[in-house]
Amino acid sequence: MNNQNVKPAEGKLGIMVVGLGAVTSTFMTGVLMARKGLTKPVGSMTQYDKIRVGKGADKKYLPYSEIVPLTKLDDIVFGAWDVYPADAYRSAMYCEVLKEKDINPVKDELEKIVPMKAAFDKNFAKRLDGDNVKDCKTRWEMVEALREDIRRFKAENNCARIVVAWAASTEIYVPVYEPVHGTLAAFEQAMKDNDTEHIAPSMCYAYAALAEGAPFIMGAPNTTVDIPAMWELAEKTRMPIAGKDFKTGQTLVKSGFAPIIGTRCLGLNGWFSTNILGNRDGLVLDEPENFRTKEVSKLSTLESILVPEAQPDLYTDYYHKVRINYYPPRNDDKEGWDNIDIFGWMGYPMQIKINFLCRDSILAAPLLLDLCLLSDLAARAGRYGIQRFLSFYLKSPMYDYRTDEVPVNHLFQQYTMLKNAIREMGGYEADEEID
Repeated sequence: MNNQNVKPAEGKLGIMVVGLGAVTSTFMTGVLMARKGLTKPVGSMTQYDKIRVGKGADKKYLPYSEIVPLTKLDDIVFGAWDVYPADAYRSAMYCEVLKEKDINPVKDELEKIVPMKAAFDKNFAKRLDGDNVKDCKTRWEMVEALREDIRRFKAENNCARIVVAWAASTEIYVPVYEPVHGTLAAFEQAMKDNDTEHIAPSMCYAYAALAEGAPFIMGAPNTTVDIPAMWELAEKTRMPIAGKDFKTGQTLVKSGFAPIIGTRCLGLNGWFSTNILGNRDGLVLDEPENFRTKEVSKLSTLESILVPEAQPDLYTDYYHKVRINYYPPRNDDKEGWDNIDIFGWMGYPMQIKINFLCRDSILAAPLLLDLCLLSDLAARAGRYGIQRFLSFYLKSPMYDYRTDEVPVNHLFQQYTMLKNAIREMGGYEADEEID
């Protein structure tokens, strides 16, 4: 029962990633190894999950690729931009997420993935010093240079379609500034006027991608596509956008565990979350202005799941704190601690402790794959603008904050949204309710 409105996944899909660090090199290595049958893409829902379609006697549980036309792993071509010139093999070795034996079988392919010069402004990530950087006089020149990169990559690699994803460091916090970010016309003028305060380099990537007919995914908590000007551009180019910030470790736990407290009608006094990590992400987040961007995204999760207005007896005054500490010995092995102070019958206090020793890039790589494949699917299905069905994968889901819309952060409601969208695109009924 295929939906004729979704174009088939014909030809090659170019996945162009901003940042060729731990997440991206782990992602690329895993896909190349899986293609050779040397590893399994564990953690990827597009490769493993099954969704029920139909009801009663017609009920079937099918993998995504049997419901909708997904791009096959064999049809992916990788490209990247980075401030450091190391190719994907050197980056994978340097990041030390994967063992050498899990990288070497695809060494030749990884060595061919050489990053293009990045559109970079040190003011937005003071801790990074790479010199593989474009020489652009204005933000508009950055956009033009990036558009040229996308066109050239697409032609040289014979790609039918492109998806662009940001997996680079978190930029300093850029608050939404209505005179620049409010309309596309004002935004374009600000780029031409080289407004380096309100236009982050990541915004240039997003603009370039959308202008070249490529969906854009924001994998960091940057404000990039979370502005009305970018929504307007996505409508104009009829391209999907998704963001922001990959939901990998602690926030995944929070969005799955908070519903336990809420569903069981237990009260919450406080939720303290702290992390240690030592990769380049941790180094950049050690800068307070960059951490501020992350903090805003990580804090938003709880407030829309345990809502004070809905249950004043239970959730009125809880204290929510998030901390990230740079700790080099751990490298990519992140550790997240959650201390949750709850109360039960007659107000008696209890505690929950969660200690998640996770591997950041191992969790992020399959998310990046799913987001790229599903954004490409959405584009072929004619879906454009904010892709709310991808909220499952993101820490701080995008929404239209100019209206009364409340973003969905509850993991299982997000999963329902994901399943319904795939059912719809597959020509089935979107038959699960979100209560």
